[in-house]
Formats: sequence, structure tokens, C-alpha cells
Amino acid sequence: MKIALLGYGKMGQVIERIATERGHEIVLKKDEFNTYEGLSDADVAIDFSVPSAAVANISSCFHANIPVVSGTTGWLEHYDEMEALCKAKNGGFISSSNFSLGVNIFFELNDYLAKIMAQFDSYKVAMEEIHHTQKLDAPSGTAISLAKGVIENSTYSNWTLATPNSNEIYIEAKRIGDVPGTHTVTYNSVVDAIEIKHTAHNREGFALGAVIAAEWLAGKQGIYSMKDVLNLNDKK
Repeated sequence: MKIALLGYGKMGQVIERIATERGHEIVLKKDEFNTYEGLSDADVAIDFSVPSAAVANISSCFHANIPVVSGTTGWLEHYDEMEALCKAKNGGFISSSNFSLGVNIFFELNDYLAKIMAQFDSYKVAMEEIHHTQKLDAPSGTAISLAKGVIENSTYSNWTLATPNSNEIYIEAKRIGDVPGTHTVTYNSVVDAIEIKHTAHNREGFALGAVIAAEWLAGKQGIYSMKDVLNLNDKK
């Protein structure tokens, strides 16, 4: 399979290595200094760029009829626009806040726990996410996805980085050293606390999941999620 890498920072380099180890060919390494030359030769594109470049990268893929997997976060105010363009161009698209297989299992666990905890008013939920100091957005897209999972399965209606109202989920975002990503969801009451946590040890899991998603998406049209890739839609 021929892959275009849109964004060639630390994640892009790990994706390149894993994709090559799995027998794929990299036909474009797009950074801020070069063009999209080579994109049309790709079977699929993987976008791990920066928020300011994501929309242009994804749009270019749809216009070139190349399915695209996007792991860039911080640009989702334009998601509806990209979804509409994908449909108009009969493109293929997967966008996820986190492609790690472990994190996507964690998302499922978070949803299930939220359904249970919604029955118990004595517990209040809060979240903490820790990432490296180079991460540009806060809170992380993964933390936002976790918050949305709770909101969809409870009476909470929003998340906040500030002091929360009773119907808001407080997210504490920390930027420390070279931490790949740690996410904790805590339900706290006056008598005890219930906590679930995912800790990434390195970037390998994110990169592997993105390559697996690209392998799955190649040749497909439509808008999908990691639930489709991992066959999790009917598991709850």
C-alpha cells in the first residue's frame, strides 16, 4: 500500500517506520516546506500535522480522491465542513482524537462506566490529562472525547477547564516534559472514589493504530470511526 504522510514531526516519523515495517511504501512526507506532489500516487493518506494545517491537508485528499485518516486535534470547529466535503467528493475519512488501540478500548470502558454512574448522584466526575509540553491544544482531543462519552451517557451537559457548574465536567490539562499521554477519569464521593486510567508509554500505540486504520480505510468511501475499524459498534 502507498501512503502519503501529511505532517512529518515525531509522530509522522514513527508512523513511517511502522508502516514500512508492515510492508507499505511512503510516497509523500508533507511538512510546511514542501508541496502535495506525490499525493495522487497514494492509496491512502495519514494526517498527523498541526491544527492550522489539518483542514488544508484533509481537503487536498478529498479533492485528489485519496481516503484520509486524520489524528490531528484542535481543528474540530471545521469538522462539519470537512464531513460535507467528504460526502460531496465521495471520499473516505476517519478522524479520531486518538488511534491507540488501548485508548479506544478505554473509550468503551468510559462509556460503560458513565452509564452505571449516572444512577448515583453522590458521585461527581472529573478528568485529568497530562501531555508533553509541545502539545498545542488543551484539553487534549482524547480528553474531550472522554468527556463527550460521559455526557452522552449521563446528565452532564458540558466540560470546562474552569471551576465547573453542577452539570459540567472539570478537565485539568497538564503539560509536563515528554509525557506521551495520560488520561484519568475519576468519580468521587464523600466516602470513596472510582478511577479509570490510561497511560501511554510511548508514541508507538498511536502510530500503529493509525496505520491499521489506514489499512482498513484504503479503497473505501464514507465516514467511519475507530469503532468501525475495531468492530466495536455492536459490543455494548
